[in-house]
Amino acid sequence: MFLHLQSLLGIVAIVAFAWICSENRRAFPWRTVAAGLVLQMSLALLLLKVPLARAALFSLNGVVDALTEATKAGSAFVFGYLGGGASPFLVTEPKALTNFAFGILPLVIVISALSALLWHWRILPLIVNALSWGLRKIMRIGGAVGLGSAATIFLGMIEAPLLIRPYLAKLTRAELFMLFTVGLSTVAGTVFVLYATILNPVVPGALGHILVASMLSLPAAILIARVMIPGEDETAAEAAPQSVYRSSMDAVARGTEDGLKLWLSIVAMLLVIVALVALADIILAQLPNVLGAPLTLERIFGWIFAPVVWLLGIPANQVQTAGALMGDKTVLNEFVAYLNLAALPANALDSRARLIMLYAMCGFANPGSVGIMIASISGMAPERRDEIVPLAMRALLSGTMASMMTGAVIGLLPVT
Repeated sequence: MFLHLQSLLGIVAIVAFAWICSENRRAFPWRTVAAGLVLQMSLALLLLKVPLARAALFSLNGVVDALTEATKAGSAFVFGYLGGGASPFLVTEPKALTNFAFGILPLVIVISALSALLWHWRILPLIVNALSWGLRKIMRIGGAVGLGSAATIFLGMIEAPLLIRPYLAKLTRAELFMLFTVGLSTVAGTVFVLYATILNPVVPGALGHILVASMLSLPAAILIARVMIPGEDETAAEAAPQSVYRSSMDAVARGTEDGLKLWLSIVAMLLVIVALVALADIILAQLPNVLGAPLTLERIFGWIFAPVVWLLGIPANQVQTAGALMGDKTVLNEFVAYLNLAALPANALDSRARLIMLYAMCGFANPGSVGIMIASISGMAPERRDEIVPLAMRALLSGTMASMMTGAVIGLLPVT
């Protein structure tokens, strides 16, 4: 019971901190805050507590297995034993043969192509339009930002704004900030299955949880953004366009090309980040020991973020470990944080804490993503660059808080 009260305190603290950071504290959007919290909690209870919905979410594990096997067939054909094919020699340590770049990461290329195909076939636009309609009715936001926010779950923080590119110049400052916050508080559909593949061994039904996490963070992001930059203006927009591809083959080809770019960026990013962290630890190791052990980035992150994760409902004896994960997610990115979560010893975090951290870290809010967002959105609306840069930097904070609120909601409700 006490841990649930911790999570409740965390929700209050996050909203209060957003209000402290507000540009107009007198214009506190009580209705938006209430609607956002009710929507978050209702969705969480519906999707994670109602037996039929919960069973449907957990059945998505079959989707993960099918996509993983299908990708393995392709990567084994192209890369041979490096991609999971039969080894031409005797393998005495199978785990040492696992190749992340060629055996696991090709999944993002397949998912990117599949997502493009589902968009061309009008399956994803149907879902996006339904979500957009619901957000407009419940959260009372404009059609343009509603459409962009709903599409973010499936297309990502860069691709989704392309759907409303003609409206970017017309969005109010508050709406633009809201769009940025949503983009940084969720993850794209192209990485859902990849993250689920990584987390399935430690969090049962990981794909369902990641999907729910992104859905729950939508109202949280709108709530936080409206508190920090109040505004009631609504820019209207039509439904999602019919198609952005000429044919099914064009969708597969362009989706594959986009997936290849994502694959390359992930490989390069992991290489550089792991190297930089190792370099930082080598430098820190030259300093005197602290509390009987060498300094490392992981320990420093743990100390800094321990109070933050405590507010989400993490037990006091696990905040150092969870704080290090949240530091990885915020300073580096959620991919590295999920890899580290999956690699933790079984007793490092209990099942409830693992689930809270899965939800709290499910977002793109990190300095690298902010840089990508600034470059991309500025290219779509160059006349607003002077507004985009400070708003995107501020959205790093609001996006992080929105994802954390989702983690706190999971900690509060009896869904773990």
